[in-house]
Amino acid sequence: MIDNTTLDLIARYMLLMGIMIASIYAINLKNLIAATIASSVVSILLALQFYMLHAPDVALAEGVVGAGVMTAIFVITISKTKQMEEEA
Repeated sequence: MIDNTTLDLIARYMLLMGIMIASIYAINLKNLIAATIASSVVSILLALQFYMLHAPDVALAEGVVGAGVMTAIFVITISKTKQMEEEA
């Protein structure tokens, strides 16, 4: 039978794998809006990880600043830039 400690450890490792996958995905994307969304997913997963490590104040700050404010700033900045495509 699996106890709660083992399930907690499995959940933490799954969150870490999700953070790594979303980070690699955000780095390799060409579309800037999609990369920003992937970056906010990393922040949300990181906030969950902090909460599971019994640091709710850090989790709240990461969730608000990392996933909320920074995503909004990046989307506004990207929308104000011009996309230049190469003409072949």
